[in-house]
Amino acid sequence: MALTREFKDTVMELCKDPEYRKGLLLEALESYLEGDIAVGNSMFRDYLNGTQAFKEVSEDMQMKESGLRRMLSPAGNGTCKNIFRLFKLCQEREGIHSPGELFSLSH
Repeated sequence: MALTREFKDTVMELCKDPEYRKGLLLEALESYLEGDIAVGNSMFRDYLNGTQAFKEVSEDMQMKESGLRRMLSPAGNGTCKNIFRLFKLCQEREGIHSPGELFSLSH
């Protein structure tokens, strides 16, 4: 399903808020841990699209941007190694130094 321009603009606007971005990362991680890979992938896509970070993060992961996009597609199935590398890079982008800091945001 293609995203509407309005939805993309809304996500981009919401991603200006650091707490919203951290919330997306937390939701992504929780979704993966609950076994809902498609939702976890969706949250990461929203984060990377909203922060316009696909290119930078794919370079940091030493993979092609198209590969990262495929990994996070609805049918994507990234390796555990790549998912956690992605999470760590996004965490660092947000200035989160430990997973505990991220989980403390939800309480």
